[in-house]
Amino acid sequence: MSPTDFSTAGELVCPAGTPAALRTAVDAGADSVYCGFRNATNARNFPGLNFTPEELEASVAYAHARGARVLLALNTYPPAGKVDLWREAAAIGARVGVDAFIVADMGVARHIAQTHPGSRLHLSVQAAASSPEAIRYYCENFGVKRVVLPRILTIPEIRAIKSEIPCEIETFIFGNHGLMVEGRCSLTNWMSGLSTNMDGVCSPAADVTYEREADGSMRSCLSGFTIDHFAPDENAGYPTICKGRYVAPHRPEGYYAFEEPVSLNLGRLLPELMEAGVHAFKIEGRQRSKSYVRSVVRSFRQAVDAIRAGAEPDLANLVALTEGQKETQGAFRSKKWR
Repeated sequence: MSPTDFSTAGELVCPAGTPAALRTAVDAGADSVYCGFRNATNARNFPGLNFTPEELEASVAYAHARGARVLLALNTYPPAGKVDLWREAAAIGARVGVDAFIVADMGVARHIAQTHPGSRLHLSVQAAASSPEAIRYYCENFGVKRVVLPRILTIPEIRAIKSEIPCEIETFIFGNHGLMVEGRCSLTNWMSGLSTNMDGVCSPAADVTYEREADGSMRSCLSGFTIDHFAPDENAGYPTICKGRYVAPHRPEGYYAFEEPVSLNLGRLLPELMEAGVHAFKIEGRQRSKSYVRSVVRSFRQAVDAIRAGAEPDLANLVALTEGQKETQGAFRSKKWR
């Protein structure tokens, strides 16, 4: 299979927050690796992460030499009058030979389709396209070849959508649970003035602080607001509003108002997802370590290969890599929370 051949179902799409993580993912068996530049064009715009143009070019060469593909995430929304950064990123990606662009904004999609007509477009989960009508619009108007579905759909719903759209389907199978309407979250913008969707940063590191209390407990804060309070024997997680604990009149002890720190793990649902028509499986975690990337990619590489061979996959070791050592199948199995 050549690096640009997307025809094989069961594609494993893996995260790379740094060039080293990209090499790790490729060596561990990734079919495709997704990454972004060190700026607001991608939704993981954190200090110490992402790629320079030179690093991306070298990484594309590394991946292609080993039969893997590189997908460039341009999956944020340009503010009005500030589209040049996204256009420049697209030009660099096309020049160095990335295999596809992951886009959310219609203007970015239109620009790439018109300016780089030989490029392949994947519709980001940030576009929140969850209906056949919305997906067909992107396919018909911008030539989108694949949609990354939001993590709010059951397998029967995915199967029904597949029968009505002319493109491939990609779903997340491991990592962040993502119950919020993706591409539409304004919580961090309200707190910090920076937008997940336009600046590419949720809970910017410069606004995060930890404060130790006299009893040994820890408060995690964002822009001066307490997001969570951890007992002395608890690990203090990174403060994001949607996974914080809050006090309310009816819950003075504190509770998770939006969602608990828990990881999506669809390892046991891989055969059903394949049967439903899912073409590619996406692992979340561009902000995670090389060790995490190596372990998760290897485990899912073995699982996908086992399923293709008609064997039972072994995914028991993945629980240790989940957030808070808790896992869920989320909406894919049922939607009791709807």
